[in-house]
Amino acid sequence: MLTPAHTQSAVRAALMEDAPWGDVTARLVISDTATMTAAIRAREPGVFAGGAVLTEAFRQVDPRITVSALRADATAFAPGDVLAEVTGPARGILTAERVALNFVQRMSGIATLTSQYVAEVERVGAHARIADTRKTVPGLRVFDKYSVTAGGGSNHRFGLSDAIMVKDNHLAVLGGDITAALIELKRRAGHTTSIIVEVDRLEQIDAVRAARPTGILLDNFSISDLRAAVALIDGAMTVEASGGVTLGTVAEIASTGVDVISVGALTHSVRALDLGLDAR
Repeated sequence: MLTPAHTQSAVRAALMEDAPWGDVTARLVISDTATMTAAIRAREPGVFAGGAVLTEAFRQVDPRITVSALRADATAFAPGDVLAEVTGPARGILTAERVALNFVQRMSGIATLTSQYVAEVERVGAHARIADTRKTVPGLRVFDKYSVTAGGGSNHRFGLSDAIMVKDNHLAVLGGDITAALIELKRRAGHTTSIIVEVDRLEQIDAVRAARPTGILLDNFSISDLRAAVALIDGAMTVEASGGVTLGTVAEIASTGVDVISVGALTHSVRALDLGLDAR
């Protein structure tokens, strides 16, 4: 998912934003012959993500900078742990510092939060997958979604082009016989395209179930209605729960028997972890 091309282009854009005419402070304060070694250190616990992006930020600023002792993505860390060591020309390290940290702080924040949701589901012995949504930073979706997988979560559709999701506004425009409309949609889409239909009340399920789409998304259902819906669908399609999911509610939602729980909060309002670069 996260290719070198994605990483290179995103880092290039970030460096252009941060230092379009170079780093005036480093150029005037630091000798061009000065070298340094620094550690990327954790100031709180978490799950690491973004090692390739961190490395690319330093490489683009100055290829002479080396990154070593790099923590593997998807691994947990504790406060004080060294996540990477950086050695080379001091000007380049100081210029790349903020961009490198911005990426790994956000990516590790997403991975960490995702791992907490996954742990809550595992705690109650449920089988539900934790999935992301399209509520990502524009232009950085591949990084956000990669970070979810580093935290043990699953990716929902990447964008509007790779799966059909018929939401409430689509149904409102369709009107009429929903079952017939969905059956016609299946015919036109072909057998290889996933079709997920969103509903917001139990009374809509029979019409959707009759068309046998790939999955059904139960939006903002109560716990009792989720249980009733799972029983009514009875394995006929994948059942997804969404809407207002929190760390305090995800375990109970998972215990209803749904297959997927999509959580917009994994990416739309995640807190960046506190990581820092300390000179040695």
